Amino acid sequence: MAGVQTAVALRERGFAGPVTLIGAEPHPPYDRPPLSKAVLLGTAEHSAFDVDFEELDVTLRLGVEVTGLRADAHELDTGQGPVGYDSLVLATGAEPVVLPGSEGVPGVHALRTLDDAARLRPVLERRRDVVVVGAGWIGAEFATAARAAGCAVTVVEAADHPLAGTLPAEVAAPMAAWYAGSGADLLTGVRVDRVAPGAVHLADGREIPAGAVVVGIGARPATRWLAGSGIALGPDGSVTADDRLRTSLPDVYAVGDCASFPSARSGERLLVHHWDNALQGPATAAAVIADGRAPAYDPVPYFWSEQFDRFVQYAGHHTATDTLLWRGGPSDPAWTVCWLREGVLVALLAVGRPRDLTQGRKLVAAGARIDPVRAADPSVPLKSAVLRP
Repeated sequence: MAGVQTAVALRERGFAGPVTLIGAEPHPPYDRPPLSKAVLLGTAEHSAFDVDFEELDVTLRLGVEVTGLRADAHELDTGQGPVGYDSLVLATGAEPVVLPGSEGVPGVHALRTLDDAARLRPVLERRRDVVVVGAGWIGAEFATAARAAGCAVTVVEAADHPLAGTLPAEVAAPMAAWYAGSGADLLTGVRVDRVAPGAVHLADGREIPAGAVVVGIGARPATRWLAGSGIALGPDGSVTADDRLRTSLPDVYAVGDCASFPSARSGERLLVHHWDNALQGPATAAAVIADGRAPAYDPVPYFWSEQFDRFVQYAGHHTATDTLLWRGGPSDPAWTVCWLREGVLVALLAVGRPRDLTQGRKLVAAGARIDPVRAADPSVPLKSAVLRP
């Protein structure tokens, strides 16, 4: 998404110079969200972008792995020889975190690429018993697809509730019931000791039969190839871009999952591993390249997830010190949680309440102050809970 959108945005800005899009995968550029849904379930063969690269005069170099960056020479090292650049945009995304000890074990999968989805589709078609390691967003989405295909599913999560890395327990713990409602077994507070062909061995001594194992324990920026390049990386491995998505090297930019950026709204540097960030960031990088200037990049982070017959949306950025406010409750068919910071709405999670999300996203962008009493009433439109100056 980030690489394709950068190429498109450059042409939309009137950039007339050569544009080359390099990708390690052999497939034409494709969208990732359908991989855990239509592509995985076999209702779609691919999710290629509807972009005419020939008409845009964009050169695709597919199946080309970039191995290094030499900034002084303005060149990339690739498996097919050096490639020079005037401006370089890094859009390498993120790569799955590997479960220690699972490398090379037959039947262990990730779900990040089109090839991953192609390897997993027969697992669902044959209705194999599946163990999912990690009850995060991707784990929940794959479990949903596997149950829809008729597979027996067990999800193993080291934390004591789902989505422990992103949501507080009081919000995420009730989501455990979603797994049971779909017929999936969710085991929390237990770690995987080792994975063997046909089985997952837990640290508490239990052994779970597994026709396939899907690992979804997080992702890290795909930036290891930049070692020795001189480019500044953060502790999380992200390229530390500025508020115009420029990196520490001249003429080098970074967009999407591989880049973090300073957010004045949030008061901290953000690394956003979601589709909307990969969609929006390229416009800023393209504007700087084509026009020499652009507004500061500081969007309201947004993502969605379709899991267990629920549409979950999140906008903004919250911290553990923000005040949590419920609109409805987790036993309701639909509900929303808001986070307030000194009365200002900074984030919200909406389950089956898209209007809350649409209104709340605009209010977060505006830095709106909210009346907590009115906001807590789910019958009151969120925009009607704004306190006027």
